Amino acid sequence: MRLHDTLTGSLVELSPPPGPIGMYVCGSTVYQRIHVGNSRPFVLGLWLRSWLRHTGYEVTLVHNITDVDDRVYAEAVRQGIPSRELSERATAWFFEDTDDLGLGRPDIEPRATETIQEIIAFVEELVERDLAYVANGDVYFRVARFPEYGRLSRAQLEDMIAQETSDLKQDQRDFALWKSQKPHEDAAWESPWGPGRPGWHIECSAMAEKTLGPEFEIHGGGNDLRFPHHENELAQSRSLGHPFARIWMHNGMLELNEAKMSKSLGNIVTLRNVLDVWGREALLVFLMTGAWSKPVDFDDEVMKQAAARADRFRDVFRSPHEPAPGSAWKRFAAALEDDFNTPAALAVMHEWRDHELLRRAFAIFGLESLAEQEVAPADVAELAERRQAAREAQDFEEADRLRAELEAAGWEARDEPGGYRLVPRR
Repeated sequence: MRLHDTLTGSLVELSPPPGPIGMYVCGSTVYQRIHVGNSRPFVLGLWLRSWLRHTGYEVTLVHNITDVDDRVYAEAVRQGIPSRELSERATAWFFEDTDDLGLGRPDIEPRATETIQEIIAFVEELVERDLAYVANGDVYFRVARFPEYGRLSRAQLEDMIAQETSDLKQDQRDFALWKSQKPHEDAAWESPWGPGRPGWHIECSAMAEKTLGPEFEIHGGGNDLRFPHHENELAQSRSLGHPFARIWMHNGMLELNEAKMSKSLGNIVTLRNVLDVWGREALLVFLMTGAWSKPVDFDDEVMKQAAARADRFRDVFRSPHEPAPGSAWKRFAAALEDDFNTPAALAVMHEWRDHELLRRAFAIFGLESLAEQEVAPADVAELAERRQAAREAQDFEEADRLRAELEAAGWEARDEPGGYRLVPRR
């Protein structure tokens, strides 16, 4: 299997099964309900794990939770509640909403607040090796000591110095490993440099290495994390001689009205809202339609199209089974082996009327429910029978009224030669 690696800009082949394959995917910062864009790296990580296990790999998927961060403190102050209370509440929302995707959980879901001692030890080693320095209770990484800085993100100098300017820095490119406690920050941890809390970037290096070791196969996350987050992770880990991630997978962003969906921009559609309005199957089919490394537009129209595609799969299971050619699964597998090309795999699946093959493919993407036929409740079935009787009596006004009742109940009677078929409305 070949995957595109951001660091080298090329396709990199995985070693043959069984591996092992360690995967670390940067998760959400928990301070409010996550937006639907946050679901893309979460879903892609679980899908890729599913496919790799299907092909014989031993895989460990780690998806972290960032529960101490500038945004957590700021939102807690705005709401007038303790920051730990806010992060616990938002973490519960995160689990609730991602559980409803129906894909299961990552193997390990570490939290930054559970990794404080490992983070402190990591920072101490950087300071001891003169790769970092202490300034008034803060600790900064010396970017000049890592000559390859910028290679992952291709960031320009002006980008590097524009992140967090401070008079405490010896070089404005340097970034914080540890931050001293500020007046508005109600939660802090004791450290050799005084009370404070970790910087964002060191959290992920520490969580990744605690769970997967100093070297692992794949690091994933949104394309917006290339700089500064992933660039800084790579620098602080490799400066200690740790190989860290071999392949960097950056997924494209969900775009709403041609702008990256972002809490700071305000163009937010929460995952909870999308699940409630469209359902998990339509969202998962939608996510399959976009190449993982490319941005993808998100709006009501594309969700309508995705829901219609999900319905077409359901219709296959209302029709007779038709065995697919012997090469059918090989074509599906070839699409996924080629940089996990889900749009190509989806196109192959739409060609099939083979129930067995579709069920196998659905299992990779958590779409098994598309093969299940829902049985209408008795009251809905009675409405449909009454509508059919009205049609046969040519009482079309009554038939239309009963059709509206069916639709209000969430069902549709699709007329067919010799009768009708009840189908849930999506």
